[in-house]
Amino acid sequence: MKVTVDFEECLKDSPRFRATIEDVELDVAELESKLDKLIKLCIGMIDAGRAYNMANKQFVNGIRDLALQSTKDTMIESTLTKFAESLQEMNNYHTILFDQAQRSIKSQLQTFVKEDLRKFKETKKHFDKVSEEKEVALVKNAQVPRSKQHEVEEATSILTTTRKCFRHIALDYVLQINVLQSKRRSEILKSMLSFMYAHLTFFHQGYDLFSELQPLMKQLSDQLDQLVVDSAKDKRDMEQKHSTIQQKDLFNEDTKLEYNVDTENGIAMEGYLFKRASNAFKSWNRKKADNIRRWFSIQNSQLVYQKKFKDNLTVVVEDLRLCTVKPVEDIERRFCFEVVSPTKSCVMQADSENLRQAWIKAVQNSIATAFRENGEEPAPKLDKKSSASLGSLDSGAETRSLKAESALQRVLSIPGNDTCCDCGQTEPRWASINLGITLCIECSGIHRSLGVHNSKVRSLTLDSWEPELLKLMCELGNGVINRIYEARREEMGERKPQPGDPRQEIEAYIRAKYVEKKFVLKPTAMEQRSKVTALSKQDKRPRGIVEFLPPRPPPPTPKLRTTSSTTAAASGQEVRRDSLFCPDELDSLFSYFDTSSKLRSLRSADSGIQNSTDGSREMLASTPSSNSPSEPELPESESPVGYQRRESPPVFSELTDFSPGLLLYWASCACSLPDMAEALAHGADVNWVNTEDCNRTPLIQAVQGGSLITCEFLLQNAAIVDQQDIRGRGPLHHATILGHTGQVCLFLKRGAKQNAVDTDGRSPLSIAVEAANADIVTLLRLARMNEEMREQEGTYGQPEDDTCKEIFRDFSQMASNHPEKLNRF
Repeated sequence: MKVTVDFEECLKDSPRFRATIEDVELDVAELESKLDKLIKLCIGMIDAGRAYNMANKQFVNGIRDLALQSTKDTMIESTLTKFAESLQEMNNYHTILFDQAQRSIKSQLQTFVKEDLRKFKETKKHFDKVSEEKEVALVKNAQVPRSKQHEVEEATSILTTTRKCFRHIALDYVLQINVLQSKRRSEILKSMLSFMYAHLTFFHQGYDLFSELQPLMKQLSDQLDQLVVDSAKDKRDMEQKHSTIQQKDLFNEDTKLEYNVDTENGIAMEGYLFKRASNAFKSWNRKKADNIRRWFSIQNSQLVYQKKFKDNLTVVVEDLRLCTVKPVEDIERRFCFEVVSPTKSCVMQADSENLRQAWIKAVQNSIATAFRENGEEPAPKLDKKSSASLGSLDSGAETRSLKAESALQRVLSIPGNDTCCDCGQTEPRWASINLGITLCIECSGIHRSLGVHNSKVRSLTLDSWEPELLKLMCELGNGVINRIYEARREEMGERKPQPGDPRQEIEAYIRAKYVEKKFVLKPTAMEQRSKVTALSKQDKRPRGIVEFLPPRPPPPTPKLRTTSSTTAAASGQEVRRDSLFCPDELDSLFSYFDTSSKLRSLRSADSGIQNSTDGSREMLASTPSSNSPSEPELPESESPVGYQRRESPPVFSELTDFSPGLLLYWASCACSLPDMAEALAHGADVNWVNTEDCNRTPLIQAVQGGSLITCEFLLQNAAIVDQQDIRGRGPLHHATILGHTGQVCLFLKRGAKQNAVDTDGRSPLSIAVEAANADIVTLLRLARMNEEMREQEGTYGQPEDDTCKEIFRDFSQMASNHPEKLNRF
């Protein structure tokens, strides 16, 4: 034991002893203060912990109540019950921890303070008193004169006695100090160690408890991914049903009939009817309409009603085979009909004539069905096609599910797409639309973390798919992309992830594959030169022409919008359609947009638009025709459709180094998606400008190639839709000049500026009008008017009008699935 105060110094009562005593007393006083504070804090912690335990107990009871309320859902009930038990066990562990804190900190330290420190303080009082008496005795002994012998003896005796007492008390005080200093260590460390062991036990028990719970939690976590997907699918289905029903005219009586059939429950007809009292007065007059309005239904060959859902059914007619039904016209009330049985009759009133006829027909059909069932003939099942309610409620969801299923089947039918492109997981349900690959749910999450500049992820089952995007997915596929992005994988000895591998390994592989592009094989200079040369030879532009406009067609022979197949076959020629819309349809179309008075006021104030809405319609309706005789003829050099010739430009300079941008440029013109994907894998700039070819971009070259899918691929990979060439013409200009209606529709949907003009001051609309292309004129005018309507109504950034969306969707479907129908010649 380390001695704090030396016993020898105690006997000497030296200044060192006094200084040491003073230091010890100050230290003990500070120790007492700190221990009191710690005890108070411990008491506060224990009180707060008990309050927490009480609140936690109430929370666990709330979980149990929620589990009891969810008895119909066994998954929620069992999971919540298990979680509540675990949390209750943790609450018990908390209680044990706080009890241990009270025993180890509060009780032990309080005992140390109350007993040991109090004893030290009492001994100090004795020491101070005896020390003072000693000082007095010393002073008195020093003051006694020699001449007074008896006083000298008395003073000496008192001094001797006082010194003995001082030495005894001082030794006890020093002993108490040394024992206290030693005991403070053991008491403090003992209490804290006990408290820390309580924590160790608490966390060990919690770890063991949740280790047993972990398999259930992991299983639930795995199920939650599917639950989230199912929830999102259910939400979209419900939104689709909501939208379908919302679009119906709920105030139309015919529409109300759609909700009166429930074949699954054997109900042939149901709905509210007013019922005339069956008493002697035959009265309709009641204080409240609820007293005479009942919910009638025809089920099990009976006519029944109930006032409220929980009420028992009241049978009006027990057997419909014995009844007849007829309309009632001889009373004051309208829309009444009567069901007559051998014992009684019941007069009821519908809300409209349509509903009355529907009820009469339903009763008659039920009578016939009852007779067939009595003859042991099976009752015919109600077909969904004949049930307005089922058809109307389910058509939207069925159509959407069929579309989603069709998209999934078409994409997965591509060889290699039936497994995840990166890990090989079967039945992938996600896709990267800019890469053209299919992914599992785990790899799709990693692709999302790469950013949309690297990968754009979309669900094959939950999201809607535009036709051009679906065709793009079918043109590429996992096989094509892996041949590019994994060309050097085996050479480098890199292992491809498998399903079930740690997420970190899969993520590292995907980043190396698509972001770092470590496995992409760079071609040799000879391969580069030969590939670019071969692609450049597929340039579809006429040589020696900078740009050209198609000449105005000769005046067409007046004809109807539709021509019989017999006449077309007899003529031996394909009947060409000048526009998707006849003049009457165009008139109705623009009348729809002209319903906005704000739009009309804008048109009247805008000198760039026709003076009247009729002018707009006349221009569109007349575009397929040729110039009128009164139109002045322009010289070829001044004509907007004239040719502007120059010497044939060099296709490209001699290759000195591989240029991924040049490869992308000519691959876009040749409509070679694999070569385009390879160029992007080599780092090609999707907006690369060919300064040797009038500052054209790959997107403009894709327009020249005439492929809608090529344009979609470039746009999905961040191509700028309005980037212009040296003549100020963007992709929309070029598509209009070439008469590519599908591409025009695509660029307008992607936000192309339809009012941009080139260096000659021509906009796409003016070019389309001059070329007499009615389809493109229709699209451009619709886009322009839709934009003007949004500006007038202050709905910038809002979705376009529904009619406009439908027209663009029709054009997209035709351009993707039946492009021959958009050919103008």
